[in-house]
Amino acid sequence: MTADQRRLIRDSFDSLREVSGPFVLLFYGKLFELDPGARPLFHNDIAAQGRKLMDMLTAVVESIDDLASMRSRLMELGKKHSEYGVRAEQYDTLTEALLWSLAQAAGADFDPPTREAWRMALHSICSMMKAGAA
Repeated sequence: MTADQRRLIRDSFDSLREVSGPFVLLFYGKLFELDPGARPLFHNDIAAQGRKLMDMLTAVVESIDDLASMRSRLMELGKKHSEYGVRAEQYDTLTEALLWSLAQAAGADFDPPTREAWRMALHSICSMMKAGAA
């Protein structure tokens, strides 16, 4: 990722924090629309799960200049997710739902370069999590 792409992620995430509650609801709604079979994987209430999602996204954004520093944490998370029943192909659905939700939350600020930066970051994150699941 370029320095500009990392900046786009940080900038777009800063504005997302202000609407984290609605963002989380959009994300899970889209995720369950795209993959209704994913719903049983979530035993916690969505608000609690949403806080975990925002905490993880915050950690990723704070580490965006050295995403490899999160490798062991993401691999462990991937291992846990596989134990919960998450399948490798569901990471693509998660990425699609996150990109859609980010676009809804950011509106016109989620331009093609910002979308591509997030897509690249999410691809790296998912790859590390899949490696942990393997």
